Amino acid sequence: MSQSVRELDRPAGVDHLEERQQLVDCIRMLEKAEIIDFNGHCSIRVAPDRILINQGNCQRSCLQVDDIVTIDMEGNLIEGKAKPPLEFHLHTGLYRARKDIGAVVHAHPKWSTFLTMTGHKYQPVFAQGVLPGEAPVLDTPASINTREMADQLAGVLGERASVLMKSHGAATVGKSILEAFVLAVYLEENAYRQYMALQIGKPYVFDADEQKAAIEKLWTASLFQRTWDHYRAKLG
Repeated sequence: MSQSVRELDRPAGVDHLEERQQLVDCIRMLEKAEIIDFNGHCSIRVAPDRILINQGNCQRSCLQVDDIVTIDMEGNLIEGKAKPPLEFHLHTGLYRARKDIGAVVHAHPKWSTFLTMTGHKYQPVFAQGVLPGEAPVLDTPASINTREMADQLAGVLGERASVLMKSHGAATVGKSILEAFVLAVYLEENAYRQYMALQIGKPYVFDADEQKAAIEKLWTASLFQRTWDHYRAKLG
């Protein structure tokens, strides 16, 4: 990807202004796309035991760089002026479980949540919808606000790129915030198309060979960047 995973050996206390701005852009884009509402949070890992995350008490639609805080893996505030979201455990739990994760998006999108509310498995019904992967479901609507719940979520995610939470929301992970954002967008767009197709009949689902071909063709830095830029332009 053009925005590679952040150096994880940087010392704590570095400003990380570029990463903070990327988080602001990511969250505002997700809010404008109605994937994040008045809740939801995104994070970037900037050191082995440090992450940037939006503070819990902020307006996602008009987020500013000052609304991004730095916390450690226990949720302790390192830099910033407000507390992190209560579900910071969701982020720190995934980072503890997976050293390859550089960024996490957690949202409460409606279309993919409709699927989990009705017991419909996420199925790739258009090409980009293949990229988030299987999207298994955590079988509880509980908030991920304890270490135990975070570990349970990490177990369901495994080595995948996305996970759904029953009647709750979704999370995507990536090597960069760009990657996690794009996968969140594709996940929700696929869920929308799947939901709408179900109103007419049985959707066509990509088979294994078609999924492999889609990944080989579409998992590219240029396409991910173009998707990011498309949504970034909408911010004006």
